[in-house]
Amino acid sequence: MAIFNFFGSILGYLLWFLYSIFRNYGVAILLFTIILKIVLFPMSVKQQRSMASQSKLADKQKELQKLYANNQQKYNDELMKLYEKEGVNPGAGCLTTLLPFPIMLGIFYSVIMPLSNTLHIASETVQQATDYISRIPGVASATGLGMYSELQIIKHFEVLRPNLTMFSPEDLEKIDFFSTGFRFLGLDLLSSPQGSGFLTFLWVIPVLSLVLSFGSQWYMTRSTGQTQTGCTKAMMYVFPLISVYWAFIMPAAVGMYNIISIVTSALQTLVMNKYFSTDQLTAGNEARRAVALELAEAGVRPLPAAQQKLIADKLASAPQQKQAKDAPKQKQQKKKKQGSSSGDSASYMGSKK
Repeated sequence: MAIFNFFGSILGYLLWFLYSIFRNYGVAILLFTIILKIVLFPMSVKQQRSMASQSKLADKQKELQKLYANNQQKYNDELMKLYEKEGVNPGAGCLTTLLPFPIMLGIFYSVIMPLSNTLHIASETVQQATDYISRIPGVASATGLGMYSELQIIKHFEVLRPNLTMFSPEDLEKIDFFSTGFRFLGLDLLSSPQGSGFLTFLWVIPVLSLVLSFGSQWYMTRSTGQTQTGCTKAMMYVFPLISVYWAFIMPAAVGMYNIISIVTSALQTLVMNKYFSTDQLTAGNEARRAVALELAEAGVRPLPAAQQKLIADKLASAPQQKQAKDAPKQKQQKKKKQGSSSGDSASYMGSKK
C-alpha cells in the first residue's frame, strides 16, 4: 500500500493541476486517465513487440526442448544462442509488463485519497481528521467510510468545517475549492449509488460499468481469436461482476474512473490491433533485421587485391599439394598389397606341394 500511495502521491500533482484548470473533478479524471494512457502507450507497443518476437521463436524453442529434453543446461545454452541469432531480448518486455500495474493502482489511490495524494495535506493532519469523523454517528455509518474517509470529509465539508480545527487556513481553503467541483454531467461523484434515490441517476455508473466491462472483454477475446476455456472463461464473467459491485458500493468518483479506464483501454486495444498487431510487428521485425544484415554486409571492407590473389592461389594449389602429399602413401600401400599377394600365392603353392 505504501508503494501504491507513493505513485498516487506523484500522480496526484497531475490530477490537482487539471482540476485547478477545469475546476471539475469528472473532467480532471477524464483527462488524467487519457494523458496517462498516452504516456504508457509506447510501453504497450514495446510489450506487444516483445510478445511478437517471442511468438516467432515458439516453434524453434519447442524443437530445442525436444532435442535437449534430458540436458537442461545444453537447452539453456542453445536457447540463448537462438535469442542472440534472432536478435531477441527475452527480458525486454518484463519491465513494460510490470510498470503499468503500480501506476494504475497509483491512479486509484490518488482518486480515493484526495486529501493525501491530490491536495498533499500532511498525513498526520489527515489522520486526525479521519479519526475525528469516525466518531460521528451519522458520518461513521456512511457507506464506504473506512477506505474512502477522505472523500467523506470532502462530501460533508460544509457541515464539518467548524470542527476541522486540525487543518490550517490554507488547507481549509484548498479543501473548500476542491469540494465544489464534484458534480459531473449532473451526477454527484461524492455519493455512492448504494442508498441513493433513483432520480439521482447514480445507478447509471454501475450499469455502464457492467455493460462496458462485458463489452471490452468480448472485444478483446474476439480480436485475439482465442477460445476462452476453464478459469479464463470464468474470469471473463467474474471481473465485470466485481467491477459493477465496486461501482455500486463505492463513491461515484471511483466508479467514474473505472468507466473511463475501461473505455480508454478498449480504445487502446483497438489502435493496437489496427496498427500494432502481432503479424504487423513480426513483419516489421523481419524487415528491420534484413535491413540490418544488408547494412552490416555493406559495411564490410573488401580485402586488398594482393591478399585476395594470395588466397585464390592457395585455394587453387590446395588440390595439387594434397595429391603430391598423398602420392608416396599410395605407392607404399600398392607395394604392400603386391607383396602380400605374392606371399599368399607362394604359401598356397608350397602347401599344395
